[in-house]
Amino acid sequence: MIFLDHAATTPVRREALEAMWPFLSGSFGNPSSHHGLGDEAARALTAARAEVAAVVGCRPGDVVFTSGGTEADNLAVKGLALANPRGRHLVVSPIEHEAVLESAAHLARVHGFEVSEVEVDAGGVVHPEALARVIRPDTTLVSVQLANNEIGTVQPVARLAAIAHAAGALMHTDAVQAAGWLPLSIDALGVDALSLAGHKVGAPKGTGALIVRGRLPLEPVLHGGGQERGRRSGTENVAGAVAFATALRLAEHERADAATRVATLGERLTHLVTSGVPGATLTGDPVDRLPGTVSFVFPGTSGEAVLLELERDGVVCSSGSACAAGSDEPSHVLTAIGIPGELAQTAVRFTLGAQTTVDEIDEAGASVARAVSAVRGIVTT
Repeated sequence: MIFLDHAATTPVRREALEAMWPFLSGSFGNPSSHHGLGDEAARALTAARAEVAAVVGCRPGDVVFTSGGTEADNLAVKGLALANPRGRHLVVSPIEHEAVLESAAHLARVHGFEVSEVEVDAGGVVHPEALARVIRPDTTLVSVQLANNEIGTVQPVARLAAIAHAAGALMHTDAVQAAGWLPLSIDALGVDALSLAGHKVGAPKGTGALIVRGRLPLEPVLHGGGQERGRRSGTENVAGAVAFATALRLAEHERADAATRVATLGERLTHLVTSGVPGATLTGDPVDRLPGTVSFVFPGTSGEAVLLELERDGVVCSSGSACAAGSDEPSHVLTAIGIPGELAQTAVRFTLGAQTTVDEIDEAGASVARAVSAVRGIVTT
């Protein structure tokens, strides 16, 4: 199998499994319990929080462990908007992950917020001047992801954050896909909150974090015992937090070398596909993009049919976001950047990982050409 769907999930790193195992076996205490086992768990949680903080460049107390990126996005958008009622206006990009878009829609539907979508260009980039046109004196929060999960476009988040702050609004970025590929310094990005998911960097599914700068008020989404300094109730997943912190630390340590190598492989795959498949078009910004994300539309095909042909060849990839798999609707990301709905449904996304090899890319490139040709032959007969 050639696995080219790392944006959907990554294999769990052995180091993460080894780090979490003690807290699934002998050291199984509840970190809120005041006895030896509880204290041991609490110390592990504190150490994991410090590890995550070191990668992001924040204080350990700014780290809120969550069940993943979706919860982190929900907590950021709902929690910041409701706890900082400067106004009832939110700004999001139209290519955000559904966790952000649906959280904003919930605030509009239930709490009377107004939501504006800032336009993106044909590559999916949010330009600062576009944000300046929609931000208002009553804007409470702007949420623009650092890197898109379908087309890989990287946003000028620091410049967008400067505009948001100049208007008095808070800035959140969904950095789930960026982890392990781009710097995550919260100071350099200039954001107030940042979402992360463990299974994108080699930790188990169901782990992640929201970074909330300083003492910003945050309305909890989950209520109960007041864990995570009152920001996220529920007995902490100590083993998961330890595994997530370990995987994130290792991904950051390897990031520069991995990003350089994978960028070369991504360019190689792009060349193989665009030169070997007539009409194949790369989606997303051609320059400001994640190193290992390459997504194409193949006119005259069905993306799902191409995926089936590729899987028969042993190449595993996707037609877009795993969270939207099975939907009959065209990708909201692709339609937002101006791709017609019918063409958007021909999209196939390849996302490379740190262990992807040149031989795998060459084999995948040949498989894509065969798969598209086979599907076009079926469609035209």
